[in-house]
Amino acid sequence: MKILELDVDNISYEMIKPESSVYEPSDKLRESVDDALALLISVERGDDQAVADQAMDDARRFLAQLKRTRVVIYPFAHLSTELAPPKEAMALVDYMYRKMAEGYETKKAPFGWNKALTLRIKGHPMAERSKRYSAAAQQQTQPKEAQIAPKAKPLDRSIVTKSDFAGLPETDHRTIGERLNLFSFQEVSPGMVYWHNNGYIIFNELLKLMREKYQEYGYEEISTPTIANLALWDVSGHLEHYVKEMFTFNADSEQLGLKAMNCPSGILVYKSRKWSYRDLPVRLAEFGTIYRNEISGALTGLFRVREITQDDAHIFAREDQIEEEVTKVLSLMDAVYKRFGFEYRLRLSTMPDDHMGSPELWDRATEGLRRALEANKLAYEINEKDGAFYGPKIDISIRDSMGREWQCATIQLDYQMPHRFGLEYTGEDGKQHMPVVIHKAVYGSIERFIGVMIEHYQGKFPTWLAPVQARVISISETANEFSEKAYKELKSNGVRAELDNSDKTLEYKIRDAQMMKVPYMLIIGKKEVEANTVAVRTRSGGQKFGVKLEDFVEKIRTEIETRVESPN
Repeated sequence: MKILELDVDNISYEMIKPESSVYEPSDKLRESVDDALALLISVERGDDQAVADQAMDDARRFLAQLKRTRVVIYPFAHLSTELAPPKEAMALVDYMYRKMAEGYETKKAPFGWNKALTLRIKGHPMAERSKRYSAAAQQQTQPKEAQIAPKAKPLDRSIVTKSDFAGLPETDHRTIGERLNLFSFQEVSPGMVYWHNNGYIIFNELLKLMREKYQEYGYEEISTPTIANLALWDVSGHLEHYVKEMFTFNADSEQLGLKAMNCPSGILVYKSRKWSYRDLPVRLAEFGTIYRNEISGALTGLFRVREITQDDAHIFAREDQIEEEVTKVLSLMDAVYKRFGFEYRLRLSTMPDDHMGSPELWDRATEGLRRALEANKLAYEINEKDGAFYGPKIDISIRDSMGREWQCATIQLDYQMPHRFGLEYTGEDGKQHMPVVIHKAVYGSIERFIGVMIEHYQGKFPTWLAPVQARVISISETANEFSEKAYKELKSNGVRAELDNSDKTLEYKIRDAQMMKVPYMLIIGKKEVEANTVAVRTRSGGQKFGVKLEDFVEKIRTEIETRVESPN
């Protein structure tokens, strides 16, 4: 059995039509549930009630952590290729529904239907978990001792490793990414992105933008190891709650894990020296790569991967600095999102019933977040009792050009990690005090953010982001020399340029540049050579003749440096 456990703000589904000869009749064609644990379930061959009981016990523990009272059981065949026969699967899903309904407000999506599914997942790190269960597997919370590794399966050298995105819509980021040569996925690294040069340019431009903001807002950039002893994850609490989603292994009698979160490592950097109240806030940023052991069937292009790069930052601050620091994070976030034309929605999540710390402390922290939101004149919704157990948080969803919402940024106040790790600073009174930690991410997963951007722009990136910003097109052999000069002039001025002096027709060259979404084409023929000018064509078809090369260079340089939206 494979299950996606999703802590959702909302799950909605609409029945389209039965897609199997075995299906449950349903008079209700639509359903919408707020604030629930959604269990997307694939029942596999060999699964029985014992397996279902294991899965439900795990779900109950997760519900207790999340303080949720609603459950949605959702048959979801896409997680596995080893599905049980429909009648057996339907019976086991119904068994799980009846058992969960004994203690929780439970809904079940009808089995065997083609359904239109919409999910709005919460923004905290534990909101998405993938689980595997089987009758034979021993459920464990600690990794076993190292065993003899099986022999590697020989790689079929004749296989085509190119990603197969056939049948996907033209608007899908995977289709666009393949056409623009941005990335690929390979069989040997499931759920991990192979960035091609064009895609890695976009990746690095996003990092460059954020690094500039870090300089402006006073962050220090750090880098921490990908592998750590499991003792680190024991202190942070991830070993108790997250080990099944981690990649763990043994080496030299040590139990090690690939990091699934950046925060414990950033905290160790803070702990490596002593701090005074005068030093705070300390803002540590890391473009850290983390690893999540996601179910293979849940992997979805850039939106859901196993290797994730985050624009994480952790701010170690005094309590009296919370409002000011959150205001700065909101300002940074607003500046970044405006670059992409993203609108966004904010929610303030308050103290849950089961929480750590005094209500007075929570009131102060929540009021600090509230004052920061209102000081920035930002509209927000109250998400009652949906804060993390260690503190309140602000969740931010962006809206793309197609009106879809994506959870990306988050700002969380953390009182638990400082306590677990024994963080301190010397106060003005000479005594030791505990700082708070503000967790911040704007892009969130950079892979997912790029996927959102690809679909938001439909591949027509602003000039500053475009992998190729200008292509020089020579019409004839007599124009090749001047075209080469124009190409070199663009390159020497930092423009990502290409030269097309092939013998293909002009129509083909223009169409190829348009297909690759190149913002500008510089077309040079005999007239341009004689006049020492270029004809500038935009990817949308606009054209201007008689443009001096130096004038165009100045224009595109300004467009790139100021990161303005492209006029085409």
